[in-house]
Amino acid sequence: MHHHLYPFERFPRNPILTKDDIPYPCNTVFNAAACKFEDKYLLILRVEDLKGHSHLTLATSADGYHFEVQPNPWVTPSPETPFEFYERYGIEDPRVTRIDDTYYITYTAYGPPGPRVAIGKTRDFKSFERVCLATEVDNKDAVLFPEKIGGYYVMINRPSGMGGTRGSMWITYSPDLVFWGRSRVLLSPKPGWGGHKVGVCTPPLKTEEGWLVLYHGIRETAAGRLYRIGAMLLDLKNPEVILGYCPHFIFGPEEPYERTGDVPNVVFPCGWILEPDGTVKMYYGAADTCIGIAEARLEDLIHVCRYEERLEK
Repeated sequence: MHHHLYPFERFPRNPILTKDDIPYPCNTVFNAAACKFEDKYLLILRVEDLKGHSHLTLATSADGYHFEVQPNPWVTPSPETPFEFYERYGIEDPRVTRIDDTYYITYTAYGPPGPRVAIGKTRDFKSFERVCLATEVDNKDAVLFPEKIGGYYVMINRPSGMGGTRGSMWITYSPDLVFWGRSRVLLSPKPGWGGHKVGVCTPPLKTEEGWLVLYHGIRETAAGRLYRIGAMLLDLKNPEVILGYCPHFIFGPEEPYERTGDVPNVVFPCGWILEPDGTVKMYYGAADTCIGIAEARLEDLIHVCRYEERLEK
């Protein structure tokens, strides 16, 4: 492998979490949000129950590799109006962003009308308060930036792209986390490894060079869909400006646990943690069935976003 092209290295003892690690009966565990909280690594797991509906369960770790899963779900579909209708079939694919001392969780609320993006918040990972349903259907794959930009909260999401249509990443703004608008297309699918649709994966990481974001690209093949990962760098002051992104995917399904499962050929990170030494731990769902970790150097990820620029020189 050319390490400058593929900066991530898998943890040799992957997968780190499977359904056997969940202390109650479930179908699968995948697509977890990740953050540090009170000196521990914390994952917000998407657990699919025996009915096929998803909810969120917490897991903590001292070292970032060996996790203890809480005995009960943390957030289940709401029984309250107006959320009950929109979350009736589950809560999916959380991402967590810390803004000041509050942890905001974007997730997919899935109900009879389809999937839409919802936002909740917590300060202690005990209570969970729903903030809003932020989009209409069909929309998913949403992340919040960790600070306001130009006085606005900023979110990337992925409207449409369901039912065979192509899906682009969009960027949208809010004065209060409830009303979202001034939306623009950030990146659209192009023929190639992300030719069918693209969607954001991880919350933006602030670096000196720009906001670093991982996204997934989906290629429709004769054998079904392939989910792989790219990286891009956005301007710190105007995140609509893409400073660079890699023309190739930097992480894709290779191992048996990524190739085989409920949805084969999927690697799907919803969370990552930047360590003080510049290592990035990426937590990813594999084949919608289990969770793995891969690690990269922050500088290598920024470097790979500048790949095309260097070719032109």
